[in-house]
Amino acid sequence: MNSVINFTKANLETLPTPASARVEYQDGKTPGLKIRVTPNNVKTFCVLKRIKGGSPLRTTLGRFPDMSIEQARRQAAVILAEIAEGGNPSEVKRAIKGEFSFADLFDLYLKRHAKVHKKTSKSDEQRYQQYLEKPLGKKKLSAITKDEITTLHSKITSDGHPTVANRVLALLSSVFNRGIEWSITQTNPCEKIRRNKEISRDRFLQSDELTRFFEALNLEPNATIRDYIWLSLLTGARRTNVLSMQWSEINLAEGTWRIPMTKNGTPQNVPLSPPAIELLKNRRQIIDEEVAFVFPSIGVTGHLVEPRKGWERLLCEAGLTNLRIHDLRRTMGSWQAKTGASLSIIGKSLNHKSTQTTAIYARLDIDPVRDSMNTATDAMLKAGGVKKK
Repeated sequence: MNSVINFTKANLETLPTPASARVEYQDGKTPGLKIRVTPNNVKTFCVLKRIKGGSPLRTTLGRFPDMSIEQARRQAAVILAEIAEGGNPSEVKRAIKGEFSFADLFDLYLKRHAKVHKKTSKSDEQRYQQYLEKPLGKKKLSAITKDEITTLHSKITSDGHPTVANRVLALLSSVFNRGIEWSITQTNPCEKIRRNKEISRDRFLQSDELTRFFEALNLEPNATIRDYIWLSLLTGARRTNVLSMQWSEINLAEGTWRIPMTKNGTPQNVPLSPPAIELLKNRRQIIDEEVAFVFPSIGVTGHLVEPRKGWERLLCEAGLTNLRIHDLRRTMGSWQAKTGASLSIIGKSLNHKSTQTTAIYARLDIDPVRDSMNTATDAMLKAGGVKKK
């Protein structure tokens, strides 16, 4: 049986040298962390843990005193957690050899936290690639300072993206907090960095803009992009839900689209207006039966992912500025309000989550929501010259 001792520098330095066979000692603070002492007085940290359904697995960490006790405990904690989740500790050891870089920690954050607990893990990954990978990816965690993160936040802000700057800062803080939780790092350099004041966005397509918008949309050469934008407007659904829309979720006979999971963590029934149904019927005729997605793509996801170029092309053709795809969702809600819909109906149609109106939403069926969306759709099409008044 291994002797259990409290791993301190003094205790490890004074461990006796065995006469023949090597001896192991168990850390009293971190279960599974051991130190082996050879007859040559070489002291090596290792982790010994039985894998579920298998034999004990030993992972060598490094030699004392080149590796500190705190470094050994941090690496042991990560490896033990990986084993508990059924992972390969050898891969983790390679990733944490020496001190973690920010890229190493972000990779663990995605795998163990974001992809398991968040519906926005893809957004986290995109923000990392766009804003964090180049300036911070290769840096050791201890080398990342508060001043450096403040400068990064200020640069994104000065580039005209104050809200994005706040989201990137929030992502950074979350990654470092997970690192502290997993004993990989001890501090969060994002603490007490002042966020930008955010102003609620209220942009939507006005009456005088709709004609140009619809004319440019009908001229869009890419049918997939064109139909995606049309459905985004006609359903008022969130961008990610429209992009990943599947035929199995649509009931054309009843005129409904059942979104199995939304940003709010709940399913949603979206009523389809006659123009939306007609568009979907036309797409169904040109897409092979075995294709699952309404907007298929040859990419990894199997569906359209980033329509940015098509959107920019549309705005240029229409002569519109400061308009985002998400503003189409707000446009539907705004035109519902213009045509007399109540806030409860608008909230139900857009799947807004509010503690004050949850009880009201629960009593609403889909018919008044459908009527409101149809009325708003008619009003938009008439204002844009697509439908006769």
